[in-house]
Amino acid sequence: MSKLACYAASEENSRGRKYKESQPFLRNQFQRDRDRIIHSSAFRRLEYKTQVFVNHEGDMFRTRLTHSIEVAQIGRTIARALCLNEDLTEAICLAHDLGHTPFGHAGQDALNKCMQENGGFEHNLQSLRVVDLLEEKYAEFLGLNLLFETREGILKHCSRRNAEKLGEIGRRFLEGTQTGLEAQIANIADEIAYNNHDVDDGLRAGIITIEQLKQCTLFKEQFEYVSSQWQDLSIRRKSHESIRRMINSQVTDLVKTSEILLASHQLDNIEDVRGTKEVMIDLSDEMKKKHIELKRFLRENLYTHDRVQQMSEKSKEIISILFEAFMSDKGFLPQEVQQKISGQNGETDERRQTRLIADYIAGMTDRFAIAEYNRITDSRAN
Repeated sequence: MSKLACYAASEENSRGRKYKESQPFLRNQFQRDRDRIIHSSAFRRLEYKTQVFVNHEGDMFRTRLTHSIEVAQIGRTIARALCLNEDLTEAICLAHDLGHTPFGHAGQDALNKCMQENGGFEHNLQSLRVVDLLEEKYAEFLGLNLLFETREGILKHCSRRNAEKLGEIGRRFLEGTQTGLEAQIANIADEIAYNNHDVDDGLRAGIITIEQLKQCTLFKEQFEYVSSQWQDLSIRRKSHESIRRMINSQVTDLVKTSEILLASHQLDNIEDVRGTKEVMIDLSDEMKKKHIELKRFLRENLYTHDRVQQMSEKSKEIISILFEAFMSDKGFLPQEVQQKISGQNGETDERRQTRLIADYIAGMTDRFAIAEYNRITDSRAN
């Protein structure tokens, strides 16, 4: 790792772990966090969770796992260029989607609706719940016992209602202050990754076309440049090269803009960063317009396309049926979940019961959720 800026997160200024542990051997504390995330069950399950297209629709489309790896690659590049903590940035990027339900945002919306009377469902808060409680791999504690800085970055969004219950890690949502810079990098690296890679998946699926994409300045500029330089390339290779250059242009702009923003503030340490209400890892105004234009295009032409919407509606039905079935008949649940619901004294309360069922559903992969839905509907039909 290169020499860190004075306002970067480091082992020396870390707020530490909930449960004190000895110094790791052959790696630093942030690398330990990254490694624990990679070895978690929730991380492995991302391989079979929807990004835009449901996992069984094709092997070439991105999943939550490939998306997380791509976010980490972009995040590390930015962190290195700004002399910030690469290992922390990578850990946050790899963990940011651990709490996502099967079927992407459609699954999240359905589960949130099911949980409205019992606290709702937020996938960012669920990601924190995964690393704090749901992973069961270590003898001395539940969860992964990650550093405060990693946990802070994982919690990208949070409602005020939930922030009030989280103590120090929820305070910034109440005060309107910022996270450390590594978390800010992970946030925008996520947007850059999914915007540009969803273009690639949309083209591969045949839902959007090159001609449509030329409405977007960011794509049009790069595609026209590539076409002028390599006239004999296939359309597929031209689109790949254009998307690669779109990402590079945004990352380059982000680094230059962030350097200016950081220099304009008198920052002596990470607490100075946390004390400000301004984002300091950001795109220029000109690039931000292009970025927003692309987001709007994808929303109007990809995410709301009939083919995507049909699967989204089916996904919502699957999640709703699973939740209703598990609530009405605990016999549909595996023994270990039934035991958690019953508790040690055999008593249950509805709020705890619904949260444990939400945990179980959120942890499912796309294909497992479909298999469970088929099992339950077949059982009820007989």
